[in-house]
Amino acid sequence: MKLLTKALRAKLEANAERPEKDHAPVVKFFGGGACTWLLTELEGDRAFGLCDLGFGCPELGYVSLRELESLRFPPFGLPIERDRHFKADKTLSAYAEEARMRGRIAA
Repeated sequence: MKLLTKALRAKLEANAERPEKDHAPVVKFFGGGACTWLLTELEGDRAFGLCDLGFGCPELGYVSLRELESLRFPPFGLPIERDRHFKADKTLSAYAEEARMRGRIAA
């Protein structure tokens, strides 16, 4: 499965043109059992969003799409996946606040 469709990429790129706005996440990726990414913006290869690597401290930051695409999780070498059914129901800052309280992204 492609991580991003043309429509999702266009939405992420449009959001990057207005970084001052608190966007709702456009896409959710997951993998390895505990890793989750909620992304709101994209410039080139660099995406911005809420990242949770499963260590109990989700954080806002930037991530490389190429690096995400290259990830493989043991024991079977599975790649990350896009949650095709994800629909954001709040802004990124609301997801971040909830994630800080819970110690993980619950989306």
